[in-house]
Amino acid sequence: MNTPKTETVQLDTPIQRGEQNITEVALRKPNAGELRGVALTALLAMDVESLVTVVPRISTPTLTTADVRGMDPADLVQIGGAVAGFLLQKRLLEPSQAT
Repeated sequence: MNTPKTETVQLDTPIQRGEQNITEVALRKPNAGELRGVALTALLAMDVESLVTVVPRISTPTLTTADVRGMDPADLVQIGGAVAGFLLQKRLLEPSQAT
């Protein structure tokens, strides 16, 4: 199983930005530089401030910090889960080969 490089999250509550209505956000796996200033343990714990810092760096369309702060909590949890999943090793994501 390969670790996905991108993940798309469907938003329960779309983000309204002017006339644009954002209904889904594509997230890409961050590189080390995009994680600067953030503790990895905080991202794994889905700390809101850490997500507010990282999500604008890895989202398409690019979300602003205000967009992330104003996001529906259920949508933020979905996005946080996707970000946390990017940080796990491949072997931790693969199903157990127990017999």
